[in-house]
Amino acid sequence: LLAGAPLAMAKSTSISHAPWGALLETYVEPGADGVNRVDYAALKANQADRDALDTYIAQYADLDFDALTRDEQFAAWANLYNAVTVRYIVEEYPLSTIKPWYSRGPWKKIKVIADGEEISLDGIEHGVLRQQWADDPRLHYAINCASYGCPNLRVEPWQAETLNADLDEAARDYINHPRGVSVLKNGLRVSSIYDWFEADFGGSEEAVIAHLLSYAGPALAEKIRANPDIRDHDYDWSLNDTSK
Repeated sequence: LLAGAPLAMAKSTSISHAPWGALLETYVEPGADGVNRVDYAALKANQADRDALDTYIAQYADLDFDALTRDEQFAAWANLYNAVTVRYIVEEYPLSTIKPWYSRGPWKKIKVIADGEEISLDGIEHGVLRQQWADDPRLHYAINCASYGCPNLRVEPWQAETLNADLDEAARDYINHPRGVSVLKNGLRVSSIYDWFEADFGGSEEAVIAHLLSYAGPALAEKIRANPDIRDHDYDWSLNDTSK
């Protein structure tokens, strides 16, 4: 080693999601309407918990993702995405939406250090999750964009040990809620997620319908089969805030 040369940073080979879980339990409130909302104001006012959030996110800077199992990697990326999103909202709070009508959204500019490299939220979603898990559209139920129209931010962190069952549960929760699928007189109104990312759900309307039927409850499945025609897409960008 040359004199004065910097020492390589030793990488961590594991991460605990317990601190993130404690924050979720404290600030995520499941609604009677099936939508989980976040008490961003309370988190903004609690400096100790904001510090805990920063500390949790900072763990990712030297995390060796290659040392993790595939399910551990997915859980880590999804939890990081959600934690950084919550931190961004808290930093900007109060606000009514993460994506004003005149904006393409902040996802490319929100960045974090993970595995020694800088990456944006856009990079996590499109460069990591949608690339490395291209065969599993359930990834879209794992990340939360701080909006009413998005799949819920869970009250527990993603964990490798229960990942498959938890992703199935998240898919069922979303698809069986009106913001996922609503039945119209002449067909279906579905979340814009199934339009924006149709390729991830099989690349056709028929494939999207098949995906929805995989998770729809009996009553909804019967209605979908009766008129399997997507007539409209919709998405509500209002903030998933407990104050609303």
